[in-house]
Amino acid sequence: MSEAQPLVSAIVPVYNCDRYLKEAIESILRQTHPPFEILAIDDGSTDNSAAVAREFSSSVQYYSQPHQGAGTARNYGTQLAKGNYLAFLDADDIWEENKLNRQLEIFANQPEVDIIFGQMKNFHSPELPEEVKQQIYCPPEIIPGYCPGTMMIKKEAFERVGLFENQWKLGEFIDWYLKAMEAGLKSVMLPDLVLRRRIHQTNTGIRDRDFRKDYVRIVKASLDRRRGKTPT
Repeated sequence: MSEAQPLVSAIVPVYNCDRYLKEAIESILRQTHPPFEILAIDDGSTDNSAAVAREFSSSVQYYSQPHQGAGTARNYGTQLAKGNYLAFLDADDIWEENKLNRQLEIFANQPEVDIIFGQMKNFHSPELPEEVKQQIYCPPEIIPGYCPGTMMIKKEAFERVGLFENQWKLGEFIDWYLKAMEAGLKSVMLPDLVLRRRIHQTNTGIRDRDFRKDYVRIVKASLDRRRGKTPT
């Protein structure tokens, strides 16, 4: 594989998301630059997620693991991936159809770049009752998406940073991104909308809100590393 042959591995961590997984996979299949492979990593689902993924058996490679969290599922996907670029999509979110193509254009024109992000827009999942929508805040504006779902990264750059940590209930991506910046990786934020992030009652950030203190610990660990201390 070479930079002249941009092969993208799309990695989809799945946990009890049978209601939304089909729409997520279809958004990958609609890409104007199709991925080289789609890897669905089932993180110990107890619903019908496996059956939904297998409906796409001609396009999607399905793997499963015991329930360990989205970060561990993404790690498994990166180890299986054969592409020279990695892109991640949570099983309840949706890519805009030009996401991969737009990011590959930037890589082609700026070969020094390691990571490309894009804009994202939150939306209430249509099946939510109106009274529930009123209870769950959904920012209306398009915002910069520093999250796995907007990111494309060169595989060799990901390997320089290392795998996502599985010790955090929340914030494993923030932890990984801080390490990427500490390692000197160069990132770009596109002005283009590339991801629609679904808001529903079982979002990790909503379900595990009591673990938000992890964010403080993650930032402190990064500061300690920068100062040459052992993180506590």
